[in-house]
Amino acid sequence: MSWSLRDGLRDSLVAAAPYGGPIALLREPQRRSPSSRPQLEIYSASGGTIASFPWKSGPVVQLGWTVSDELLCIQEDGTVLIYDLFGSFKRHFSMGQEVVQSQVMEAKVFHSPYGTGIAIVTSSSRFTLATNIDDLKLRRLPEVPGLQGKPSCWVVLTQDRQTKVLLSNGPELFILDNTSCTVVCPPGLSPQDGNIVHMSVSFSYKYLALLTDSGHLWTGLSTLQEKLSDVDTKKTMAPKQMLWCRRPKSQQPSVVLMWDRLLLVVGVCNETIQYPIEDPCVLVGEMDGVRIISSSNQELLQEVPLVCQDIFKIASMAPGALLLEAHREYEKSSQKADEYLREIKEQSMLGEAVRQCVEAAGHEYDTNTQKSLMRAASFGKCFLTDFSPDQFVTTCRELRVLNAVRDSSVGLPLTHTQFKQLTLQVLIDRLVYRQFYPLAIEVCRYLKIPDYQGVSRVLKHWASCKVQQKDLTDDAIARAVCMKVGDSPGVSYSDIAAKAYECGRAELAIKLLDFEARSGEQVPLLLKMKRSQLALSKAVESGDTDLVYTVVSYLKNEMNRGDFFMTLRNQPVALSLYRQFCKLQEQETLKDLYNQDDDHQELANYYVTASYREKRLEGRLSLLQSAVDEYNKAKNEFAVKTTEDEMRLLRFQRKLDDEKGAGLLGLSLQVTMETLLSLGLHKQAEQLYKDFRVPDKRYWWLKLKSLAEKEEWDELEKFSKSKKSPIGYLAFVEVCIKCNNKYEAKKYVSKVTPEQKVKAHLAVG
Repeated sequence: MSWSLRDGLRDSLVAAAPYGGPIALLREPQRRSPSSRPQLEIYSASGGTIASFPWKSGPVVQLGWTVSDELLCIQEDGTVLIYDLFGSFKRHFSMGQEVVQSQVMEAKVFHSPYGTGIAIVTSSSRFTLATNIDDLKLRRLPEVPGLQGKPSCWVVLTQDRQTKVLLSNGPELFILDNTSCTVVCPPGLSPQDGNIVHMSVSFSYKYLALLTDSGHLWTGLSTLQEKLSDVDTKKTMAPKQMLWCRRPKSQQPSVVLMWDRLLLVVGVCNETIQYPIEDPCVLVGEMDGVRIISSSNQELLQEVPLVCQDIFKIASMAPGALLLEAHREYEKSSQKADEYLREIKEQSMLGEAVRQCVEAAGHEYDTNTQKSLMRAASFGKCFLTDFSPDQFVTTCRELRVLNAVRDSSVGLPLTHTQFKQLTLQVLIDRLVYRQFYPLAIEVCRYLKIPDYQGVSRVLKHWASCKVQQKDLTDDAIARAVCMKVGDSPGVSYSDIAAKAYECGRAELAIKLLDFEARSGEQVPLLLKMKRSQLALSKAVESGDTDLVYTVVSYLKNEMNRGDFFMTLRNQPVALSLYRQFCKLQEQETLKDLYNQDDDHQELANYYVTASYREKRLEGRLSLLQSAVDEYNKAKNEFAVKTTEDEMRLLRFQRKLDDEKGAGLLGLSLQVTMETLLSLGLHKQAEQLYKDFRVPDKRYWWLKLKSLAEKEEWDELEKFSKSKKSPIGYLAFVEVCIKCNNKYEAKKYVSKVTPEQKVKAHLAVG
C-alpha cells in the first residue's frame, strides 16, 4: 500500500468498495470534540490519496460505497450523507423521523438487483430498509418479539426479488419481511450448539454461514433449506469479521473468520487453514475471493482456479501442464519438447492444452507467469490447423488492460473474473470517473471501441471537468477544449457549455457554444443563460424557421411588449416570420406591430381585413374609415378611393335592404348590380352604374344576361335600341340562342357587323 498510516487501521471505521474499489477511512468516528474533529480520508485500492477532509457533521455509525463509487456516511440520527469519490458533497436524505428520535445502533450497506440499499436497526429494536437509495422508499419492518436493543447479529438477504433481514436473538433465528416476523430453524443446527453470534451471506446471496458462541460454524443455502457443513472451529471468542470466500463454479467454497492475530479459513469440506496476522486488517468480500487490507499491504485470498491447479500442481499430467513444459524445453533447444508434444497429440488434447494455458494466464497476477503461459499457448497453436485464435487474442488484450489498471498509480486490482462481470464499458467509466483520461483513451483505442462509446465519451467527461478548473482563464479553457475535442463524433459542445454555465462561467459557455455546429443545440442554452439577442441571431443564421419561432415565443413570454418589438426590429427575418404567425393566430398583436413600426400601408390593410370579420355595419364602416386614414398617411390614393367606394357601396346596400329587403349587404359591386337587375330594380342598378362609373361593356353584359334569363324579350329589344351597343349585337344573338330562343336571336342578326354575319347566321341556323 502506498499510504503511510501513522496508527494503522486501529480505532477507524473502514469501508472498501468491491471490484477493487476505493477505500474510505474515518478515524475515531465517535470523537465529538469541536476542536479536534475526525478526519475522513478516501484512498484508491492501492492506498493512493484521493481526498481528505475533517468530518464536521454528526457521529457516524457506518460507511459504505454505492455501485457507482459514491460514499455513504450513515449517522446516528439516521441522516445519510452522500459524497463523490473526490470528497465533494452531493446530497443527503433521512431514514425516517422515528429514527431521529431513537438513534441508529447499527447499519449495513448492501447491493441488490435494484441498486444500493441501506438497512438500519435503532435503539428501539426496529429495522428500517431502503432497497434503492436513488429511488428512496423506506420500509419499516415488523417488530421482533422479545428483542431488546440490537440483535446479536444480522444480515440482509435478497431472495426472489425480495429483500429480507435475517437476525438472531440468542439461539433463535428470525426472518423479517415487509409484513411478518418468522422464526426459522436451519437444518442441522440445534439449540445445544449455543447462541448465534455471527452470520455472513455470500457475495451472490446464495450461501449463509452462522457461527455460535461454542465455536460451531454452520454453512448452508441462504434459503435455510439445505445444510452444507457443520465445523467446530474450537474458537469461542466472536471474530471481528466473517466473510464467504468462493468463486463462480467453486469446488471448495469456504468461510474466512478474522480475529486480532489470526485468519481462519474453514471449508465446507470440514478442513481449515490458519494464517497468522501481525497488523489490524479489514476483510472485503469479492465475487471470487476476499481482499485483506492492512496498513502495509493488500492481499487477495481466493480458491485457486481449477485450471491453475491442473497446470501447476506437482507431477501434473494435464494437457496444459505438458504444453507449458514442452515450451520450456523448446526454449532450451531440447528434444524433450518434441516428446511432450507427441504425448499431448497422442491424446488428441493439443487444443485443450492451448485453451488451458490461455485460461490460466487470465487468472494469474504475475506478468512473467502470464507471459510464459501465453507463449506456451502460442507455441501449441502452431501445430493446430483449425484452432480459432479469438480467445487467445482477446485474453492478450484483456491482460494488457488489466495489468495497466492494476498498477499502483491507478489502483484498480481487478481479477479477470471480476473484469468479465464488471464489463469493459464499466471499467472505462471508472477510469473516467477517477480522471485517468489518457489511460481511458488508450484503452479505448487499443481495444478498438467505437468512438461514440469510447474516446468521445472520455473526451466529453474530460471537457466537463476542464471547465471547472478555476485557475485557468475562459480563453485558455476554450482553446484547450477545442484542440482536444475537435470534431470528435458524439461530443456535444452544448453539453460542455451547459456544464460551464452550471459552474457560473457564462462567458466560457458562450465561447464553447461558438464551436457547436448545430444551432438547435446552441439556442436552448443561450435562452437559459438569458442571452436572448444572441439566441435569436443564432436561430436566424440556422435558417430553421421552427427554431426561430421557438426563440420568438420564448422572448414574447419573457420580455415586455416594447422591448420585444424592438428586438424583432433588429432581426427582419424573425420579424417577418412573427408577422406570418400573427396573421394566423394573433391579429391584435399584428396591429400593435404595425403601429410600432409606423407601417401605415400594412396597418390600413389590417383594418380592411378586419372589416370583413365585423358583423355590424357601423363597426365595419368604422374600420374602413380607419383604413382610409392610414392609406392617406401612406399616400396611397388608389387605396383611399377604393376604400371610400366600398363604404359608399355598403351604405347604399344598407339603404336598399331597409327599403326593399334585398339582402345586399356585404356583396361586391358586380353581384349587387346582378341582384338588383334580377329583382327588376333597374333604376337602382342604373344609379350604381353611374355612381361607381361601371364600364359600359360590363353594365350592358350584366343587363343583357339578366333580361334574357328572365325572358323579358320586349325589354331586351327596347334596351338594344336605347343606344348603340358597346358590346356589339352578336352578343345579343348568342345570349338568345343560349336561352333557346332563335326567334328573338334573328331580330339582331341584321344589326351584326359584316365581319360577324357568318357567325351570327350559323348560330341561328
